[in-house]
Amino acid sequence: MSTQVATRLIDGKAIASRLKEEVGQEVSELIAKGIQPGLAVVLVGDNSASQVYVRNKTRSSTDLGIHSEQVNLPPETQTPELLKQIGKLNRADHIDGILVQLPLPHHIDADKILRSIIPVKDVDGFHPTNVGRLCIGKPVLVPCTPMGILEILRRENVPMSGQRAVIIGRSNIVGKPMALLLLQEHCTVTVCHSRSQDLPRICREADVLISAVGKAGLVTRDFVKPGATVVDVGMNSIQTLGELEHLYGQDTKRRESFDKKGYCLTGDVNPSQVIGIAGALTPVPGGVGPMTIAHLMKNTVLACRRRRIDSKRSRV
Repeated sequence: MSTQVATRLIDGKAIASRLKEEVGQEVSELIAKGIQPGLAVVLVGDNSASQVYVRNKTRSSTDLGIHSEQVNLPPETQTPELLKQIGKLNRADHIDGILVQLPLPHHIDADKILRSIIPVKDVDGFHPTNVGRLCIGKPVLVPCTPMGILEILRRENVPMSGQRAVIIGRSNIVGKPMALLLLQEHCTVTVCHSRSQDLPRICREADVLISAVGKAGLVTRDFVKPGATVVDVGMNSIQTLGELEHLYGQDTKRRESFDKKGYCLTGDVNPSQVIGIAGALTPVPGGVGPMTIAHLMKNTVLACRRRRIDSKRSRV
């Protein structure tokens, strides 16, 4: 019989709030020196989810005193026109960070667009130069979600050096950069994907288990080593009452949300099975999500310091 563990739910909102306070203090110090960090967010089309994400990012930057600009382009925008807009932002001295909201319309060459943002303003950390610098452990703008996860692990005092970390998902946005960050923390890292065999067995070896594949309820009790820290990066929509009850049982708050909206958000982890086995778990919502925006703000300030202060010092 397995021993029940008192699972700690990690409050990502609270951690993000503290990080934003620190970033806000940095912004105030820069403004006192006559420097205001600037962030430009580019949105192409009318994807409703993207509009919400952009609105949240713009609101967060304004709240922290960061100059914010939003470039809205129609769905029929072509790659050359978008490249022209990014070129203007690359040359704008008051803009330190440029973010192009993904996904882009299918007719736009997304790789070409992301490569066109100069690395020093690439606050998403997607430019090949930034990816390469991360790979060899050089100072760099790191993708916001993996860096947010690392910040959670650090602030929750989760042991990493010498520990076994397993990541489910090998995307360029989360899985691969997460693996590089954990290697820098001296973890032994395994990256799993759709062709990994006996996935539960591999995951049960993890002291730190991170799932970022977008498959609701994938991670069950069979995946979790007792006492492990489980980080849920998934963001999925539950559309049926049966699926809701399977994942959350009789959770009244989830049921109220489902009844009100007609859907409910969940991650990759089945919490009804993992709670009581994992030592700690990031919930969805309220776990990793808030840290992504918080680290976008931090990256913008970091880009500002490197562009407007550190680069000038190096030329002296």
